[in-house]
Amino acid sequence: MFPQFTISSVLACALALALQAEAAPHQMLERATTDLSLTAQLRLADTAAERYQLLPKDEDFVFDFNKNAELPLANHKNFPALVGTGASFSVSQLPACSMSFVHLHPRATELFAINSGRVLSEMVPEGGVVDSKGNQRVIREELSQGMLTIFPAGSFHTQVNPDCGPANFTAAFTSEDPGFFLVADQTFAFSDDVVAATFGQSIAGEDIDKVRHAIPANMLIKVEECLTKCGKQKRQV
Repeated sequence: MFPQFTISSVLACALALALQAEAAPHQMLERATTDLSLTAQLRLADTAAERYQLLPKDEDFVFDFNKNAELPLANHKNFPALVGTGASFSVSQLPACSMSFVHLHPRATELFAINSGRVLSEMVPEGGVVDSKGNQRVIREELSQGMLTIFPAGSFHTQVNPDCGPANFTAAFTSEDPGFFLVADQTFAFSDDVVAATFGQSIAGEDIDKVRHAIPANMLIKVEECLTKCGKQKRQV
């Protein structure tokens, strides 16, 4: 028979090891959680109340577009308070005589509203949506102050400011991370054979590279016809 003190010591050691084993996963989880970004922690929170605890400051619930002029889009990454809302938001402007490159948002529908100025928009819905002549339908709108249009998720669209002054707009998205595809740039990222086949062999070889290098790197394109018109107006004044 073991001495009494030995049994007590063994039981104490066993209890200590059991408590340590029970605590270890919690400690590991706590360390793993704190290593995550704030956005990830907010997504893992069990309740909305816990998300508020992760955003303890009142200023956590304010996004200042004046300080984020280069990327005027409040999304879940730069504005974590949006986590769980299913929304993101943009406030910006189209400069005079500019056009946004044809693009799409794969994960969000966009609600696009004009605050001032005028914008011409074009949107191509999904394949199979045709007009009265059986051609791919294109929805074209002229928008002015107080008007709104909708670009469904995944639809190709563009906006043009045809005037000599800026057009201010706001845009709401039905996702915290709407995503962004530049149609021409990403189409021509495919291999030459794929690009040639896509365009029915109408361009091939060096012409493909020529088109690739001609695609503007900027999201906004200047409309030369509009610039000419505005230049004439300026000279007349």
